[in-house]
Amino acid sequence: MSFEIFIKKAKNQGLIKEQERNFSSIDKMVSRAYVEISAAKANMKIDQGIAFTVAYTAMLHAGRALMLFKGYRPSNGYQHKTVVDFTANLFGEKYRTLTQNFDRMRRKRNIFTYEVSISFSETEVNNALKAAENFIQAVREMIESEDPQHKFKF
Repeated sequence: MSFEIFIKKAKNQGLIKEQERNFSSIDKMVSRAYVEISAAKANMKIDQGIAFTVAYTAMLHAGRALMLFKGYRPSNGYQHKTVVDFTANLFGEKYRTLTQNFDRMRRKRNIFTYEVSISFSETEVNNALKAAENFIQAVREMIESEDPQHKFKF
């Protein structure tokens, strides 16, 4: 499905709303995503589930920043899924693996948050951190390439 068709469907289903682009908010969300990566790394030896969850949250903040850059925000009870679907449709095939990881992490984080009946291996958490770092970098590159006047200052 093309990004334009996704936007039309998501608007009709009430999943997204238009939102004025705000670079201050975009910068804060992307900056926060980098802080969360550091926090996730710091938590690796304490609690791998928390490290995984924080890596996912970093992706979520970067994805929300990208939505805002494009002039949208999620608007219903499925906000996490909406952000994942938005980024998957926007990025397309080029970043399919990244967005699939984002969705997989969303589902696993949900189980950990609400059921706590799941464990994480060190390898899995390291892979999640790498996926989050790559995802944030892809978001940053897309924003900077589409708006060359905007440069992140962190």
